Amino acid sequence: MAVSTNLRGIGAVLLATGAFVANDSCMKLALSDAPPFQVLVMRGIAACLWCLPVVLFAGFGRDLPKTFNRWVLLRSFSEVFAILSFILALAKMPIADVTAIAQTAPLIVLIGTWLIWGDKIGTLRFFLIAVGITGAILVAQPGGDAASPFAIFGFFCAVGAAGRDIATRKVPSGTPALIVTFSTLLTVMLSALVCLLLFETPVQPTLRHAGLMAVAGIFLMCGHAFIFLAYRMAPARVVAPFNYAFMLWAGLSGLLLFNEVPNALAIGGMTLILLAGLAVVMLEGRTRQGERASPAA
Repeated sequence: MAVSTNLRGIGAVLLATGAFVANDSCMKLALSDAPPFQVLVMRGIAACLWCLPVVLFAGFGRDLPKTFNRWVLLRSFSEVFAILSFILALAKMPIADVTAIAQTAPLIVLIGTWLIWGDKIGTLRFFLIAVGITGAILVAQPGGDAASPFAIFGFFCAVGAAGRDIATRKVPSGTPALIVTFSTLLTVMLSALVCLLLFETPVQPTLRHAGLMAVAGIFLMCGHAFIFLAYRMAPARVVAPFNYAFMLWAGLSGLLLFNEVPNALAIGGMTLILLAGLAVVMLEGRTRQGERASPAA
């Protein structure tokens, strides 16, 4: 039963990463002629219009007050920090590079669950975390010709995403995934609206913007639902490393949609991040085998 649950959690992460990258691709296309916070507001409106009817149709209308549960809100505001940082980086950097830097989030999750919940990590996992962060630095290339000052927002995104995933553990068990998803969408949209009013001059939306944001809204709703379910179905140590599928989806999107090819250092960094994640997966499998064997010893 535990193996089946873990596999469902891993499958949910893979679906979530694909949905999020599809959403990001629509966002980047819209960012070519619209400011970042306005794009977030338009996407948020579309996503909420998709999500709310689904919530009501699924019979969760009476659960809407749970949107304001403190742990649901903490998770949502962590996502606000992550997505605002991500959109600022995405507007100025290749999608694969931003995504790779943000993929330090699963490593930060491991550190966070160790510091907050007391989960065991071990020396080898700490080493792998260091390898993954080194890879992210190679992607960012601070001081290099290909470096972008906006890369720092990729790291901020990783911190926010890790906070989101850690907070998921404390969301009350009776809270439907769709309610958590709607809370996230609504909180991000309202936060982006505040930033738009404070920092940007909006442009006239076009039919192209509307179409892109409608598609992005669907993918975003699905991504949030699947990532929430993943961390509810399986432990963070099992599902977190599979967030690295983001890089594969993002690399494919960057190549096919934006003709973006990372340089050698960035590819090397992405490889380090991917290898570190896979090593954590293998280490987790060995640890679980050892735990199952211990009672019989």
